[in-house]
Amino acid sequence: MRTLKLTIAYDGSRFVGWQRQAAGESIQALLERAFESLEGRPVTVHGAGRTDAGVHALAQVASVAVDVAHDTDTLQRALNAHLPNDIRIRAIDEVPSDFHARFSARRKTYRYLLRTAPFESPFERRFVWHIREPLDVPQMQRAAATICGTHDFAAFRSAGSSVRTTTRTIFASGIDAQTGSVGPFDVIGGASLLAYEIEGDGFLRHMVRAIVGTLVEIGRGWRDSESMSLLLAGGVRAQAGATAPPHGLYLVRVDYD
Repeated sequence: MRTLKLTIAYDGSRFVGWQRQAAGESIQALLERAFESLEGRPVTVHGAGRTDAGVHALAQVASVAVDVAHDTDTLQRALNAHLPNDIRIRAIDEVPSDFHARFSARRKTYRYLLRTAPFESPFERRFVWHIREPLDVPQMQRAAATICGTHDFAAFRSAGSSVRTTTRTIFASGIDAQTGSVGPFDVIGGASLLAYEIEGDGFLRHMVRAIVGTLVEIGRGWRDSESMSLLLAGGVRAQAGATAPPHGLYLVRVDYD
């Protein structure tokens, strides 16, 4: 039996999320089906993060135990041939048997993309949250910086998940403003593209999207940047901003010891 580490990229637009569901296609189920065609038996693929419906990944990590004897390059080509073209295995590595994509992870990095422009680009609509009005980026940057450190993120946790603690440690949190397009077409011409990036030891359900929704309300002037600190000091979900839509969110990287 071999344990494999998979690095996977996917456009999450049409999927119900990473985790297999009773209805709808998931990334996990499609990967398991691809492995089953080679392994000749059902297998379970474990992901580092359970990305929601519509969320993308640049480098999701998964682990799987298999008997198939193909070398990793041949296995990568064979699996990609069985997968739809909006899911691609970027790399396969052999790892020790005690490696687990989720439980062995030490840090995860997410990125959220926002476009401020009068009109939405048809080429970006599945990958960027479009906001018509300009945002106060310096205020958003100040608020984003306060997230670094160890805090109780209960105010940014959606209902529906059971966790032992809502305390998480954030190693980096910042917003970068730039011009240009996400894809090859820049039909907006000079409009601001904002990239919020956050790195932490773990994340609650919808936590990043709730943080982004709060930052956007700060950028719109609906609340001040100091409100972020108050939310981290005992706030509840109803006091934070709305949950940002899923299509601007990307799992960028998973780090291991």
